[in-house]
Amino acid sequence: MLTSDAQQAAGQIREWIDSSTCAVAFTGAGISTESGIPDFRSPGGVWSKYRTVYFDEFCESADARHEYWRQKAEAHQEFADASPNVTHRTLADWEASGNLHGVITQNIDGLHQQAGSKRVQELHGTAREVSCLDCGWRDVVDGWVNQFLETDQVPECPECTGRLKHATVSFGQSLPPDVLDTAMQWARQSDLFLALGSSLVVEPAASLPRIAASSGARLVIINRDETPLDGIATLTVRAALGDVFEALNDE
Repeated sequence: MLTSDAQQAAGQIREWIDSSTCAVAFTGAGISTESGIPDFRSPGGVWSKYRTVYFDEFCESADARHEYWRQKAEAHQEFADASPNVTHRTLADWEASGNLHGVITQNIDGLHQQAGSKRVQELHGTAREVSCLDCGWRDVVDGWVNQFLETDQVPECPECTGRLKHATVSFGQSLPPDVLDTAMQWARQSDLFLALGSSLVVEPAASLPRIAASSGARLVIINRDETPLDGIATLTVRAALGDVFEALNDE
């Protein structure tokens, strides 16, 4: 249930969306948790249960690759069972109607695309695909996870027998430069920047709202908790995203 202040804020956001010429949404874990995907940082999340497999370890150690695939296989079912929620669907509707330029996301679950969004910059890659580090071959992830679960053997690239990895950015691995460059360009061009469900602490992604605000955009932050950028925001709403976007749809 939204407070009266949050309800009023939803009405203001609706007005800004309608009048914007280049609105951009930036989404973090908070949008995915409302679809049943645990935040990696939360109690019970992957990072609290298992040691992190760093990118250089994955590249150099067969044991590290096995541990990586074991963790990914466990998390895969949560991704596979999740469905887009009202926030995902609303952002897709806004894009289709010309009210939203696109979505920049820190998430790897592919739910924006499932909801119908076409212009999505995935800063940390996607867990819906695997890619070969050696030749660049890519494929959907499901069959490879099933192969690992059935054989307990790390799969190899069918093209070059190279190192097959989820198409996500691991710790110690650089973000895709083309994706980051496009995201920064969108931030600079935006006149309305919606930061949704992100703690805004993970760099370089957390710099994007700051870039948007310094370039003249209205910065709206919707998150359950405080963020380091609340002080530069045009509007902050501390509430569940689903509640806010239900109210936006009612508007």
